[in-house]
Amino acid sequence: MSILRVEDIRKMSVKERKEELESLLSDLLRERGMVATGGAAENPGRIRAIRRAIARLKTVENEIKKGIR
Repeated sequence: MSILRVEDIRKMSVKERKEELESLLSDLLRERGMVATGGAAENPGRIRAIRRAIARLKTVENEIKKGIR
């Protein structure tokens, strides 16, 4: 997973944003599951980065729906 920047997210199509969001949500679920089962996360900062990327995607979606951008 690469770092998603807001400019890159805005350039994506609706379908691409939806696919990326689904991918990030599954990654987050997998990472949280790994931690919950007692395993150590490979990269402890990855969960935070995934959550922030999801928030960026949802923010851009809401901006588009409300006509802000």
